[in-house]
Amino acid sequence: MTEIFPLEQSKENLKVQQWVVIVAIILFIIKIIAYYLTHSVAILTDTLESTVNVIAGFIGYYSLYVAAKPRDEDHPYGHGKAEFLSAAVEGALITMAGLIIIYEAVEHFIYPQEIKKLDFGILLIAITGVINFIVGYICVIKGKKNNSLVLIASGRHLQSDTYSTIGIIIALGLIYFTQLRWMDSAVSIVLAFVIIYTGYRILRASIAGIMDETDEKLLKRMITYLNNNRRENWIDVHNLRVIKYGGLLHVDCHVTVPWYLNVHQAHYEIDTFSKLIRKEFGESLELFVHSDACLDFSCSICSKTDCDVRKNPFEKKIEWTLKNIQPNKKHDINTSS
Repeated sequence: MTEIFPLEQSKENLKVQQWVVIVAIILFIIKIIAYYLTHSVAILTDTLESTVNVIAGFIGYYSLYVAAKPRDEDHPYGHGKAEFLSAAVEGALITMAGLIIIYEAVEHFIYPQEIKKLDFGILLIAITGVINFIVGYICVIKGKKNNSLVLIASGRHLQSDTYSTIGIIIALGLIYFTQLRWMDSAVSIVLAFVIIYTGYRILRASIAGIMDETDEKLLKRMITYLNNNRRENWIDVHNLRVIKYGGLLHVDCHVTVPWYLNVHQAHYEIDTFSKLIRKEFGESLELFVHSDACLDFSCSICSKTDCDVRKNPFEKKIEWTLKNIQPNKKHDINTSS
């Protein structure tokens, strides 16, 4: 069974990312003005991160445009992996910005500059922080809804930018009242390490997607849902795999059903299984479910009550877990849970 990534979600992702780019440009200009007025290295820190926001915003927009393209002969699984590449670039840029900030902070610590008009600079930076948080929150919500790593990465980046902005405002306030200029560089260095860690997390998640690393959190959620909603004709589920293609989830597995079901009955069970997963995880996924016939050793774990061909008595129910549902092997009474 196949489900193509809905066009409406692709358009929604592009629209949200378009606003991310527009807002990033406006806030970048505001922060340049704030730095020009104050000459604060802490504000320069925020400005450099905004440079990354603008570049990453354009990259993210293009990657979502590519990811939304329909499948073709060269890309039978679609273009969703472009999102992971975009997130990887964004993570690398964020990390580089953190390193540059450390360099600038150390330089300003050794060669301090006079800080001016801090009150006006604090006001401008505070405005950008509020806007960043609102846009970031919207990005994360929409990204989780549409399974878009680009929007989630953009949102978390903007929210981390907000947290660093709060730190900068506190530091600037202390400098304003105490006139301790060294705090300007000290706060910048601390925030730079926070920025570098954010970049690492985004980079790590993108590499995991590119390498098709198992998303244990997603799998555990899916397995729990299947356990709670299993039918008695689903004797066994194994070889369950989930691969991410940007916003599209590719799920394939084997479902063991009674051997005497005819083609239509077996298809009904598989269709019910597929609808159940889509109900919980959305339509932006593609399912390949293979039906297996039960064997004699399956009787001991089969709780079906109206089976006239049972060879062995039912002994215990096997709970599906992350450990036993992934191997390509039918479960038996000795399957560990």
